[in-house]
Amino acid sequence: MEKKDRLLSLIDHYSGGNKSEFARMIGVSPQAVSTWITRNTFDIDIIYAKCLNISPDWLLTGKGNMLKGEETEDASAPVVSYDPKVGQPFYNVDFLGGFSEVYNSQVSVPDRNIIVPGFDRAKLWCNVTGHSMEPKINHGDIIALRPCTLDDIQYGEIYAVVLDTIRTIKILRKGSSKNSLRYVPINPNFDEQEFAIKRIINIFEVIGSISKFF
Repeated sequence: MEKKDRLLSLIDHYSGGNKSEFARMIGVSPQAVSTWITRNTFDIDIIYAKCLNISPDWLLTGKGNMLKGEETEDASAPVVSYDPKVGQPFYNVDFLGGFSEVYNSQVSVPDRNIIVPGFDRAKLWCNVTGHSMEPKINHGDIIALRPCTLDDIQYGEIYAVVLDTIRTIKILRKGSSKNSLRYVPINPNFDEQEFAIKRIINIFEVIGSISKFF
């Protein structure tokens, strides 16, 4: 469904097909609405803010149902969003190489936002490489992260950790002393490691991972 078709569907639903009334409702001029239709475009920020109960997936892609609560199986698929207000930011860097520089930079801009149903707790996404956490997290996946603190750690869960010299994604367990943590892989071909807690710079809860879809 092209953008102009989505726009006409919105006009039909929210104002009974009256373009002027729809323009008034969203706070733009009737001429602006006519121009959008002619140019096969619309202002996604305005539409999403003013049209109550609109499905962001449908607004972005034209797939699924127009209104929230009517999602079909298609609408549950992950989608890309270039609207910074919709979804979570995706940084196109590998967590094991370059992520911390991007994350800690005040000027870094995410590559895009993504919408993945079921991952609402995630605050950001990035790439991941390596095989130590297979089959749970596979080489080439993207991972959903949520910043946390040492006090938030639940032993036995998976965390992405930035240390002073390395970055790693492992199951965290208590170390041999209160000043260290064990980093345990899932893949039996890899060995567990132990590092001092004071070496940790950033720590993230791994909400989950999916195969890269874009």
